Amino acid sequence: MSTKPDLAMDPTKMGLGRSIAVLTSGGDAQGMNAAVRATVRVGLYTGAKVYFVHEGYQGLVDGGDNIRLATWESVSMMLQLGGTVIGSARSRDFRTREGRMKAAENLVKLGITNLCVIGGDGSLTGANEFRTEWSELLHDLVKDGAITDKEAQQSTHLNIVGMVGSIDNDFCGTDMTIGTDSALHRIMEVVDSITTTAQSHQRTFILEVMGRHCGYLALVTALACGADWVFIPEMPPAEDWEDHLCRRLMDQRGRGSRLNVIIVAEGAVTSDGNPITSDMIKKLVTDRLGFDTRTTVLGHVQRGGTPSAFDRILGSRMGVEAVMALLEATPETPACVVSLSGNQAVRLPLMECVQVTKDVTAAMAEGRYEDAIKLRGKSFENNWNTYKLLAHINPPEVKSNINVAIVNVGAPCAGMNAAVRAAVRMGIIQGHNMLAVHDGFDGLAEGQIEPLTWTSVSGWIGKGGSMLGTKRSLPSKLMEKISQNIAKFNIHALVIIGGFEAYMGGLELVQGREKFEELCIPMVVIPATVSNNVPGSDFSIGADTALNTITLTCDRIKQSAAGTKRRVFLVETMGGYCGYLATMAGLAAGADAAYIFEEKFNIKDLEMNVNHLLQKMKTTVKRGLILRNENSNANYTTDFIFNLYSEEGKGIFDCRKNVLGHTQQGGTPTPFDRNFGTKMGAKSVLWLTEKLKTCYRHGRIFANTADSACVLGMKKRSLTFQPLTELKEDTDFEHRIPKTQWWLKIRPIMKILAHYDIKLDTSEHADMEHVIKKSF
Repeated sequence: MSTKPDLAMDPTKMGLGRSIAVLTSGGDAQGMNAAVRATVRVGLYTGAKVYFVHEGYQGLVDGGDNIRLATWESVSMMLQLGGTVIGSARSRDFRTREGRMKAAENLVKLGITNLCVIGGDGSLTGANEFRTEWSELLHDLVKDGAITDKEAQQSTHLNIVGMVGSIDNDFCGTDMTIGTDSALHRIMEVVDSITTTAQSHQRTFILEVMGRHCGYLALVTALACGADWVFIPEMPPAEDWEDHLCRRLMDQRGRGSRLNVIIVAEGAVTSDGNPITSDMIKKLVTDRLGFDTRTTVLGHVQRGGTPSAFDRILGSRMGVEAVMALLEATPETPACVVSLSGNQAVRLPLMECVQVTKDVTAAMAEGRYEDAIKLRGKSFENNWNTYKLLAHINPPEVKSNINVAIVNVGAPCAGMNAAVRAAVRMGIIQGHNMLAVHDGFDGLAEGQIEPLTWTSVSGWIGKGGSMLGTKRSLPSKLMEKISQNIAKFNIHALVIIGGFEAYMGGLELVQGREKFEELCIPMVVIPATVSNNVPGSDFSIGADTALNTITLTCDRIKQSAAGTKRRVFLVETMGGYCGYLATMAGLAAGADAAYIFEEKFNIKDLEMNVNHLLQKMKTTVKRGLILRNENSNANYTTDFIFNLYSEEGKGIFDCRKNVLGHTQQGGTPTPFDRNFGTKMGAKSVLWLTEKLKTCYRHGRIFANTADSACVLGMKKRSLTFQPLTELKEDTDFEHRIPKTQWWLKIRPIMKILAHYDIKLDTSEHADMEHVIKKSF
């Protein structure tokens, strides 16, 4: 376990007299710059000196100008840049003892005993080796006269903390590595573009994505675009895969599909270890089926471009956690990696993670493919199982005679259609009849209900908005008509997908059970809203897409401000009374402040923010970005704040405002929202299927217990079902938000990274955990 910090310790003095060096090593990944920026700024906030190490381990060996002091301003405008600004290189010199001796000498001379390494498993293993032999290296340096005894005594041990930067997501123990989400964004942009041209010509497209030893990118891409087939190194296809693949493609065309998509990881192999290439698949499809087939190898496009909002937030949160882990470390603390599990920052022993990562490679080499998938972690295993179920139609011969209705409620958002598609297909696989309810609860009352088939939801996964149609009306005034239609269409279970209205509607239906027996059916609410304000879930479908829209717009606005100098932009975001979008976009875009309803503010706070910007204009960073949630304050409106800033900044900065409006609800869903929607849709129907078995009595369905109407939500580290009635206590109905919101704890990070002198609560930081090893 890590030693708990002294709760009385002032975080702004934790780093006094300490020096931290940060380097990026191995392959670059989008989001590395966010991690570097956070490490530098939080390091400086704690009172430590922070150094950049340019060109990775090679810079550590070469020393000199490669190891430079970092300043607050030197990491400005880094957030939106892909790659790594401080450079990365694969160093042969560092692999030799002489090279590591030179690196140790360079660090000792500068008094650096804390090293933050951002890279893949090879880079982190190298860092641990360096740490392990540190005292021997110092001993030899003293012997050779390269450093003095005093210098050696001041640097007796080296603390190492790693952050995993790798687009492949191939490091065990972490849910997501820095760069993976952005790489998926690049891939999905290409897939969406290819889909339109492929449909025009009835073509088969084979896409090769990165992943020499890990199939994560290929698997999630296949899940997020509904690919016909995916080849991954962890699970080679069966021996007769050529016949099976051709049958699958023919079957899809026979169902009226105008295109086929096949995803191949670059490390895909057959069961006897021979490579499966995109050209090989092309030849097979062309020769056997005569289909017009094209291949696209994405290559380094996947590493490029601007980082997604998720990767910026991940990098920023990891940077904060890394600095805290370094400053809290003792000589006995093992080298650790900071990572994310669900939405929680965790610290894991570095070598335990490396060992499990090596175990996966060993399992694959020995042909233990099921073990390899399990070792990759629960998230990978869930993705694989969901893909296998949803990839192709395989309904049971015996029908269940169960009718499941799906309804969208509230404002539309990206990812709703992915959830509907997954629910429909999972229902058909279970033998149910799936029914579409158009236009929300109004449609349920008016009987706008029709059957959905496997092919009727084809192509829905990548479409924004709501294909079923949605309305904000609640069911309370429509109860009689709704109960009549539930009886008329013989609906046995209901999936409600939407925002706070879906949650409220679910509660009203549960209350209506007392009067209308027809409402005694199992129900599940899937949170889908850009506002992310549904009780029972840390995340809602659609929030990630909206967050990326805001972040991208803020990037462009900042670019404009950087060009004109001395300009402050005020941006209004959606979210109702929930400040999630404003806060997270503030962190992802590097805002100076984000005004939200949950954190009350007054004229003194506004004055402090203005003074902060006046001071900022005296530095080299002559621009400002302020975000305001639409309902943060009834009197301090966007116009009021704009006028205040314009008046107070006269002669020093001028002010501009932007109201982003409904652009935040539109657009194609991000890979996260497609994947999240797919998993939520599939899981909801599996839960309903089990619930229906327990509610079946005397030849009919009767469900009136609290646990037969639930919200399916992501809580901390897993998808859980919580009864609607139990969530009432945690709901502020007046403002349509949950009473407890996890992301509020992240707000201080945004303020510290914007150079505010506030106190960071260090008592909340993660303890060291252990990688759960599975035995087979």
